[in-house]
Amino acid sequence: MDIRNKKINFLGDSITEGHGCSDVAYCFASRIARDYGAVCRNYGIGGTRIARQKQPSENPRHDLDFLGRYEAMDPDADIVAVFGGTNDFGHGDAPIGTMADRTPDTFYGALHLLYTGLITRYPSARIVVLTPLHRLNEDSRYGSHGKAVPSGTLEEYVNVIRQVAEYYALPVLDLYACSGLQPNVPVIQERYVPDGLHPNDEGHRILEERIVAFLKGL
Repeated sequence: MDIRNKKINFLGDSITEGHGCSDVAYCFASRIARDYGAVCRNYGIGGTRIARQKQPSENPRHDLDFLGRYEAMDPDADIVAVFGGTNDFGHGDAPIGTMADRTPDTFYGALHLLYTGLITRYPSARIVVLTPLHRLNEDSRYGSHGKAVPSGTLEEYVNVIRQVAEYYALPVLDLYACSGLQPNVPVIQERYVPDGLHPNDEGHRILEERIVAFLKGL
């Protein structure tokens, strides 16, 4: 796919928003717009999750889940990219649930509703899914903020994203598998992911490369 002049809606969290960059101009969405002539719309909001939170967060902004805001995105997108899940692992209190779920209150259910909602809203667009990146503490079942009830590891959340996307035949860019950004390796953390979660300017340069190659291959 030639992405020049394509309108791309990026629905995401703080990584999409550009937290970790020295300036939003260096986040992957801004880079793609500048370097490849795409019209990139950044709908990233830091701290947000895909599934609905049961208990209100200390920061109300974190409860602006993907399900509650995808309908506010511009309706004329050629491509819609969903890049989330790391905060569901990190501090979300919704259980993972099962593949049969169709409610916003489990991770499985929220993904089903989100993907079907996007397919319905954007029937002519290419809807694609980006898996979460590796992060520090990714093997903890209590996330990164000490969940009251243990849940899945980050890899388990990634596997659910892959499974539900495959059910709807949505292309998946598996950044967990192929980004090259693993902050549990000290040199990678130092160069690309200083806080163990958010890529810096150079990390976003790598994300730009991976995302563009993926989109061009569609």
